[in-house]
Amino acid sequence: QVQLVESGGGLVQAGGSLRLSCAASGRTFSRYAMGWFRQAPGKEREFVVAISWSGGDTAYADSVKGRFTISRDNVENTVYLQMNSLKPEDTAVYYCAASKFLYASASSRREADFGSWGRGTQVTVSS
Repeated sequence: QVQLVESGGGLVQAGGSLRLSCAASGRTFSRYAMGWFRQAPGKEREFVVAISWSGGDTAYADSVKGRFTISRDNVENTVYLQMNSLKPEDTAVYYCAASKFLYASASSRREADFGSWGRGTQVTVSS
């Protein structure tokens, strides 16, 4: 099992930027695809973005494509989410997750394919 701790959330005005970090410890981080999900008040948790174990493959939800960028540092055991041009509808708790499967691509968007989750970090975008 891998332990995940998110950081970097906060309050930002619309059009602003935030960079989320997810620090991993435990099993070998570099062998697993990683993802970010988010849950807005009163809504179900949804997929945001994923990155393959190597970092060579990424997948984005349409709602964030062109504004958000995922990256990973397999030496520092950290995955990042750079969020630009933030909108009020991006307000949510953002969760980092690690794939259940070794050497996975970024193709899975299902929560069931991710076996380890962080506690989340709040992102609030004011209009």
